[in-house]
Amino acid sequence: MELTLYDIILTPVVTEKASQMVDDLQKITLKVHLAANKKQVKEALERIFNVRVKDVNIIIRKGKLRIFKRIKSQGSRVKLAIITLKDKESFDILTQAGAGMQGPIAPSITSEDKQP
Repeated sequence: MELTLYDIILTPVVTEKASQMVDDLQKITLKVHLAANKKQVKEALERIFNVRVKDVNIIIRKGKLRIFKRIKSQGSRVKLAIITLKDKESFDILTQAGAGMQGPIAPSITSEDKQP
């Protein structure tokens, strides 16, 4: 399966621990595609967000087994990437996706636009 740059990075992880890692250690935690490896994650970040990556650590979290009325279900696996940026590199992944937008999302209606 061939992954594009935009298929590799799925979502940022927004937890208290992840935000503390950003502030203290300059490490960003992202959910990535299960088939992606460290080199692909590093290349995708450097090319999409124009930052320099120092190190990439991968964690594969197994899905949780749930049992409800003798019915077993297995949660899905998640691959997390903890990215360490080089010195003085930073970016805000939550706001950079909409950086090209100008003004509010919905047009504002002024009193002049209203019909009598």
